Amino acid sequence: MTTATPATLTRGRVVAAVVALSLGGFGIGVTEFVAMGLLPSMAQDLLPAQWAASPAVATATAGHLISAYALGVVVGAPVLAALGARAPRKTLLVGFLVGFVGATSLAAVLPSFGLVLAARFVAGLPHGAYFGIASVVASDLLGPGNKGRAGSFILAGLTIANIVGVPTITWAGQVAGWRIAYTVVAAVFAVALGAVAWLVPHQPPGHGASVRRELAAFRNVQVWVAIGIGAIGTGGFFAVYSYVSPLVTGSAGMGAGAVPWALVTTGLGMTIGNLLGGWLADRGTGRAILILGVSSAVTLTLIGLLARTPLGVFGTLLLLGVTSMALAPTVQARLMHAAREAEGLGASLNHAAMNIGNALGAFLGGIALATTGDARNTAWVGLILCVLGIALTAVGIRLERTHPVDQP
Repeated sequence: MTTATPATLTRGRVVAAVVALSLGGFGIGVTEFVAMGLLPSMAQDLLPAQWAASPAVATATAGHLISAYALGVVVGAPVLAALGARAPRKTLLVGFLVGFVGATSLAAVLPSFGLVLAARFVAGLPHGAYFGIASVVASDLLGPGNKGRAGSFILAGLTIANIVGVPTITWAGQVAGWRIAYTVVAAVFAVALGAVAWLVPHQPPGHGASVRRELAAFRNVQVWVAIGIGAIGTGGFFAVYSYVSPLVTGSAGMGAGAVPWALVTTGLGMTIGNLLGGWLADRGTGRAILILGVSSAVTLTLIGLLARTPLGVFGTLLLLGVTSMALAPTVQARLMHAAREAEGLGASLNHAAMNIGNALGAFLGGIALATTGDARNTAWVGLILCVLGIALTAVGIRLERTHPVDQP
């Protein structure tokens, strides 16, 4: 079968293919983040005894559902990307989406907390590998010098999900129950599956691809440093965002109806940040990550100080979305450069790193919430993680003298 390239495809076909890939990212964004606004109702349904004793503790325990999904991403991203190195890329993408449909459907119907926890772990397995392979496909379709832009286009589905999909499905979950919300998420994945199968052209595996070549990327110290930046640095975002519902309803004293609007606000910031990060990534990743890390630290400080009023919450969540999401395409481009021939693995590792941050942030933020009862204190946990990420970025920049990363 002939390989599709920018030279053999019309501009309209390239755009349609990238949009289809982004639709898969939209589904992933919804399934990953919709729990943030539904944790209290999930806790009340799945952990009734804990909820009766302490809603704050039950909500923090329900946060393990977020961590389970994130851990699934961490396990699945490198394993599936490496094992699938020799398979046609479109076949992999379709298979990943089938997995999303099945696991999300199970999460919507399984009866106990433990079983739903397991389903969320399984749903996370194809997350990073999907984004990694989709980013490589988009990069090939867009042509050389567009790794940052390609990554940001695929991530755009995730950020748009936080403007449209997550708030809408959160509202549906508040009205009809969280299980209905996950049923809708499964339907979104089914639509994405059809779009990718129809619109994305065939692409064979990379020339000379093998599991050994993919795993050789781990020999580069810059790959490990970038993983650390993504894991620890983005943990600050997830420490706060995982508990956006108690932040809005508890710390700022607003009603539950304000939670979807808080998610919309954060999603707008994430969309802006994603586009900004994609632009910055193609102009040098090290400096961009350092600037964005410092900006995230300032934003987390503002959340801890100001998120006691509606204006304070909405304003700081907008900034948090911008500064934190801009890191995603910059770290991804850095990993793709550092991984050299194993670009798919490098892009996948970005999402593994982000979800280590997701699990770590949700866990530590949950401790802060359960201990103090005030979700604003999750920001101080996030600040510590962010500062550690800045320190790792400085290490990576210093190592560039002997281990250069950025390429044309």
